[in-house]
Amino acid sequence: MEAKKYSNYAEIEKDLEILKLEKEIQYQKLLLSVQKTRESFTPQGIVSNFLSSYKTIFSESYMTIINMALPYVVKWLFKKFKKT
Repeated sequence: MEAKKYSNYAEIEKDLEILKLEKEIQYQKLLLSVQKTRESFTPQGIVSNFLSSYKTIFSESYMTIINMALPYVVKWLFKKFKKT
């Protein structure tokens, strides 16, 4: 990487301010990540994570069951309405 050449102090100050803000953003992201990790290890967080993963598994299997059963239900309905 080639060193950037500055023509005045204003450019240097501008880049330093940008770097300072980027550093603060990364620091806040780190704090948020630590806070979320801490919350996930509380009893309430563990139960919440367990239920959300169970919900995901159940919803995926529920959709599979519906997709498998739908043709049979449609066929049954057609037969029922055809007889009447």
